[in-house]
Amino acid sequence: MAARSFSSPPRPIVVGDVVAAYSDPLGAWTAGQITGIDADWKKVDVLDLDWSGREPTSLLDLGDLRPLRLAHHSWKNELSHCHFNWVLPRSHKVIGNRPLLRTEGSNSYGSAWRLGLQLALQRSWDGGNHDSWVDPGVRTFSDEDFRQEIGGRPGLDGDVYDVTIAVADTFDCSRLVAAYPGLKRLTLHGKLGTLTNAESLNRLAALQRLSISDLFGMTSMDRLTPERVPHLETLSLSSVPAEYATAMRATWRTEIPNGTDVDIRAPRKPEWVAENRDNPLRDWDGRENISTARFKKAVAQYKATRRAVLTELRAPEMADQLARLHSLGREYGEAFNHMDRRNPFIETVEREELIDALAGIVQTAEEELGRDLTWAGEHLVEGLESIRNW
Repeated sequence: MAARSFSSPPRPIVVGDVVAAYSDPLGAWTAGQITGIDADWKKVDVLDLDWSGREPTSLLDLGDLRPLRLAHHSWKNELSHCHFNWVLPRSHKVIGNRPLLRTEGSNSYGSAWRLGLQLALQRSWDGGNHDSWVDPGVRTFSDEDFRQEIGGRPGLDGDVYDVTIAVADTFDCSRLVAAYPGLKRLTLHGKLGTLTNAESLNRLAALQRLSISDLFGMTSMDRLTPERVPHLETLSLSSVPAEYATAMRATWRTEIPNGTDVDIRAPRKPEWVAENRDNPLRDWDGRENISTARFKKAVAQYKATRRAVLTELRAPEMADQLARLHSLGREYGEAFNHMDRRNPFIETVEREELIDALAGIVQTAEEELGRDLTWAGEHLVEGLESIRNW
């Protein structure tokens, strides 16, 4: 469900433009230069500038333009240069155009624009803080931690602008809005969890970025609107109800030229949720590098392996049980070797998911039988590792 295609950046920018934006980590304005535009991939190269201050009205306010060099943590005096999506966020503005400070392309990629973040990290490092930098405006919770520590207390901390919540079961969005009414960035992700009162997110009038993935319970009536959330500049939805995804896309696609980057993928119907609730490979459905046919074959193989392993572990222990578990792990690896042989698709993420899926089968058996089956998991993995080539 991609947004309308553009042949040039939806908000006009050209190579050499200097753009400025307010940075929450810095608590000041900062700037960067557009050094390249890739129309095929819809990306722009952005070179951070070593400058911060009050809101600039022209390039004169920046003085001599100097690119930011990074020496914090593992950086070795490299330039802060990164690819971003080519939709210039609505909070950013072009203040002029200058000859390029760097002509080479960047080797780094980022999803959302974060002008000022690297400058804040570098200044913290230069100030003597060589530990992991913690932004006091950023909070990360599980849904249970949020309920226990935050509750529904209104206006808990006005300095918090970025919140991420991992939803295990059900999460009430209205409690979040009550706790952080001035929120600018919100990420909600889960594993087929449920959001309630999602319409209340419209009360986050300062919201700039919203990301929701693998969560359900929302309908078209819960969509955000530009009238109530006028500053939204990044909308990222993945594996959410199809009705909600359709409504959000229809509402926000006309805002792309105004600076809202819309990325809506893998809309799900209720039937899909029911079918995949216990499927650890469900995220493969709709993934760019995995076809529908491969997804179905992978799920069928996982289910066959799951049935065989659970049957083995539920049976009375036999002398050759370890050898049979080793063989089941080997068969699992061999099946995915075959799937991956032409046009390989199993990369780092998929490899970890396949191994985790195998471990999950043993965990299910442990919960069912009430005993430690670590040995079973070890023999399954040994069999897998003896054959896999991905």
